[in-house]
Amino acid sequence: MRASRRVALGLSLLVASFALPSAARDCEGVSMPDQVTVDASKLVLNGMGVREATLLNINVYVAGLYLLKPSRDGEKIAAAEEPKQMRIQFVRDVSRKDMADAIQKGFKRATGEGYGALKARVEQLMEHLPEFKSGDRFTITYRPGSGVELKSNSDSTTIAGADFAHGLFLIWLGKEPPNAGLKQGLLGGKCG
Repeated sequence: MRASRRVALGLSLLVASFALPSAARDCEGVSMPDQVTVDASKLVLNGMGVREATLLNINVYVAGLYLLKPSRDGEKIAAAEEPKQMRIQFVRDVSRKDMADAIQKGFKRATGEGYGALKARVEQLMEHLPEFKSGDRFTITYRPGSGVELKSNSDSTTIAGADFAHGLFLIWLGKEPPNAGLKQGLLGGKCG
C-alpha cells in the first residue's frame, strides 16, 4: 500500500512539474526569463548557448534568443521580419576591442560580399561598444521598421535596416557561428 502511494505521489509531482511553466532557464550559472515583452509583443526564450573562445574553450558569455514562436532554423530566424531579441550576459571581462573585432569578423563571415553595404553601420555599432565586465549585459532587439536597438549597461543606440539586422543575427545563427555549441543552444539544443 505504501509503495503504491509513493508511486502515485511521484507521478503526480512529475505531471505537475510539466504542467507548470518555469519562470527562467539556466545555462552555465546564468539565468534568463522564459518570456520577455518587446513593445506589445511577447517573445519566448528559444534557447540559450555559450560563447567559448580559444582552444581551451573558455566561456566568454551566455546568450539567450527570444522569438515570437520557437524555431530551429537559424537562417529563417535571422531573415524574419518580426521582433526578436538576443540577450548576452558576460561571464568574464571582454575588452571593447576584442568584442569589436569579433563582431566585425562575424559580419564579414555571415554576409560575405554584402559586407560593403553594411560597413558604415557595423562601424557605428562598434563605436557604441563598452568595456564589458563579468556580469554585464548586452541586449540586441530588432523591431521591424525601426531597426536594431543595442543596449549595454552604459549606452543605447538604434541602427536602421532589415539588412543590418539580418547580418547581425546571422553572426550567431548562420553557417559559421563563433562556435557550434552556441548556435545549437540558441536553436533550442543543449546549452553548453
